[in-house]
Amino acid sequence: MDVAILYEDTAILLCVKPAGVVSEEGGMPDLLRSETRARDIYCVHRLDKAAAGLMVYAKTRASAAALSSMIAAGGLEKEYMAVVQGAAEAEGSMRDLLYHDAAKNKTYVVKSLRRGVREGELSYQKLAQTEALSLVRIRLLTGRSHQIRIQFASRKLPLVGDRKYGSRYRDCPLALWSERLSFRHPVTGEILDYHISPPDAWPWNTFDME
Repeated sequence: MDVAILYEDTAILLCVKPAGVVSEEGGMPDLLRSETRARDIYCVHRLDKAAAGLMVYAKTRASAAALSSMIAAGGLEKEYMAVVQGAAEAEGSMRDLLYHDAAKNKTYVVKSLRRGVREGELSYQKLAQTEALSLVRIRLLTGRSHQIRIQFASRKLPLVGDRKYGSRYRDCPLALWSERLSFRHPVTGEILDYHISPPDAWPWNTFDME
């Protein structure tokens, strides 16, 4: 499987993760080692297996540690695009208590804090709408497992293709795309700001963006 690499140096690389590949060891790192012949590839953030789009990986332990610290401090800006069922509001924010059941690999919105519960927060803007679907751009403020998927689904706006969280469109890929990453290079301090559009395929090409 070919992997699109958008930026690479001795410390990091930015690539486009295909849908259906896990972002951790056994998935993307193995593909990237094969593609680049780099000996070491470190996963510093995650993207759902069913989702696709931009990711950054470290190529040294030092850059992995620096990126991990940056992410923990909120220094990595992440924006996503998604197609949801129904009519989303023009813009909004979502803040929920989330519990991820590792055995079921499923996240739930819960009402009170307990062991394993973490807060999830995002903001979004609607870009376009058809009779049945809305195209939204999402800024993720926290990085919880399946966060975008469950927060929209819990408001009766499941992502297209998301069989796990109630989509009625079951024969298409998950419509969740990592569109933008912005962060300081862990070695040079240069700000890297990369965007990549989702594929020209259904449901993305349903919307007239002009």
